[in-house]
Parts: sequence; structure tokens; C-alpha cells
Amino acid sequence: MLSIGQVSRQSGLSATTLRYYEDAGVLPAPARSGGQRRYDQQVFQQLALIKLAQQAGFTIAEIRTLLHGFPAHVSAAERWRALANPKRAAVQALIERVLEMHNTLEQISQCECKTLDQCVS
Repeated sequence: MLSIGQVSRQSGLSATTLRYYEDAGVLPAPARSGGQRRYDQQVFQQLALIKLAQQAGFTIAEIRTLLHGFPAHVSAAERWRALANPKRAAVQALIERVLEMHNTLEQISQCECKTLDQCVS
């Protein structure tokens, strides 16, 4: 059994982050011994799953849904798909917005106006 400090050092996450994940319901509350948290090795697999979901852009609430928001018989693949499809649409919209921003920045970087009023007319 590992202390929160050991898990923190081995995972690279702060103890505060581990406690936050517990409070947010994405990391199960560990066993306690003498009032101190004691984790088993499975915690690293759980943290890896949380990290994967975060890298995909999922919020803590979405990760909680992934872990606990489906009936037990729903497979991991079905859970990922249910959450990924709307997320992909949101990411596509964000990509389009960023491209618009990029194009606008390109245009204004070539501005030759003498005053700002001339830029918008």
C-alpha cells in the first residue's frame, strides 16, 4: 500500500490533485490506515485513464460520466464513443474558429492604416 506522497512522486501529480480527483469522483477514495490514505498499485492505471481522457479534451465532469455515468453492462468502447462524438464536433468548431483567428491575424499584420478607425472601415 502506498501513501499519497508516494503516489504523488511516482505519478508526477501533486497530492492536492489526487485529493481533488477523489473529491470530484474520478478517483475512488482509497483505503485508510491510521487516518492516512493508502493506495494500491491500481491507482496508477486509474490515473493513466484520467490522463488519457484529459489529453482527449474531456472535462472532469465528462471523465466522471465516462467512469460512473453508464450502466455496468455498457462497454468501454461504447462509453468512449458516446462521449467522443459530441467532443469531436466541439473540437471541429474550435478548429474552425482558430483558423478564422489565424486568417484575421494574417490580415491585420499586413495593415497599412494610419489610424485604428481606418482598419474597421
